[in-house]
Amino acid sequence: MTLDKKGRLEELPFMPQMFQYCGQRFQVYKRAHKTCDWVYTSRSRWLKNGIHLSLRCDGEVYGGCKAGCLIYWKEAWLKPINASNKSAVISEQSANSILPSPPLPLSPSVSSCTEADVLVGTRADDRGETSEAVYICQGTHLPNFTTAIPRWDIRQYIYDFTSGNATIGRMFRGFVYAGYFRLIYSRFRLGSSLIWLYDRFQGLWGGIPYPRRTGSIPVGQPTPTSDLNLQPGELVRMKSYQEILPTLDTRGKNRGLYFDAEMVPYCGGTYRVRSRLDKFIDEKTGKLVTLRKACILLEGVWCQSKYSQCRMFCPRSIYSWWHEVWLERVPQGGIENNG
Repeated sequence: MTLDKKGRLEELPFMPQMFQYCGQRFQVYKRAHKTCDWVYTSRSRWLKNGIHLSLRCDGEVYGGCKAGCLIYWKEAWLKPINASNKSAVISEQSANSILPSPPLPLSPSVSSCTEADVLVGTRADDRGETSEAVYICQGTHLPNFTTAIPRWDIRQYIYDFTSGNATIGRMFRGFVYAGYFRLIYSRFRLGSSLIWLYDRFQGLWGGIPYPRRTGSIPVGQPTPTSDLNLQPGELVRMKSYQEILPTLDTRGKNRGLYFDAEMVPYCGGTYRVRSRLDKFIDEKTGKLVTLRKACILLEGVWCQSKYSQCRMFCPRSIYSWWHEVWLERVPQGGIENNG
């Protein structure tokens, strides 16, 4: 038994949809020795003994949330298949490995957790009969099972490399970009010239242009929209960065949705629609939010933490949200990117 009465291990919730994977084999996606808090501090945080498999939350017990977040697993819930393949793991043989099997007499100091307790643990304790549901999931509870990483603590980058999460080449490029970014916004006021130089250098080898630009539409003025009614399984082409910039206001947003730098590497590619995101759990309040107009999630298109200051090499891989005005439908027979 690894869970307390609230269905948590070291404050990390074991969510009900995770039971369906018990006894199955999965490949390790990345080690989750750290993760990002993009709600409160926009910084990285330590997570003890964390693992990411290629499994995402289906949102069924959370009001139908469509965000598709990557699930956190504790090493105590997993075991290696064999020593020669360290990246392959198998979840514990059954729910009884995580929960106690038959009820046994326990001392008052020991809590017994059941599947019903895990389900109850998905809601806040103080909710009323008529009040709006307040959910508790791994995303909403993240500050409780992680700890802050000080800016000066370079151990995170050592673990990024030794865990296999990031290669030397990727880390080198990330640090070069981070240093250049700080220089652009330094007191020397050479931003425009440095951005021009960045684009020229990247253009020599077909690299990605400077990814942190904003549009020209004044804040408060309408931004362009489109209604393609895209459906799961369809192929779409992402418009080029230069085509998307005119749809953004001076804060880099279109109808309140920020076009993040992490989306720029995907521009111009062709990807398959994963789902229409029309509701999600607000990780700050725990409440279910319904969007007036659905956003689009695309297969294999998520944050790679290439350009995120203070969150470099984060393994969380949050799906990027796309407005349909940034996409265009591809006729049948189009070639899909691998993601």
